[in-house]
Amino acid sequence: MHNLIHSSVIDSDEMLSAYDFIGGVRGKHAQALREAYSVTVYHTDGTSTVKEFTPQDDLIKLEPDVQSYFPDAESVNRALRGLIALIPQQVE
Repeated sequence: MHNLIHSSVIDSDEMLSAYDFIGGVRGKHAQALREAYSVTVYHTDGTSTVKEFTPQDDLIKLEPDVQSYFPDAESVNRALRGLIALIPQQVE
């Protein structure tokens, strides 16, 4: 027997009681994702596709207190370019 979830429950902001996050560990897979990993996508026709992901060498992680000021990469780059413009040019 399948349990049907009515749309009124889905629209609610509350979690279903079936979801138990006690014992969950925040970020427990974060270190593994910093390394290369693969994801297998299983299609409805029975086939599967493996997609490989490698970490980006130029990826910079912002701390949460800094990240709250920047909604996207473009805003970070714009702010940094503004700071760079204030740095005196060094003549070699």
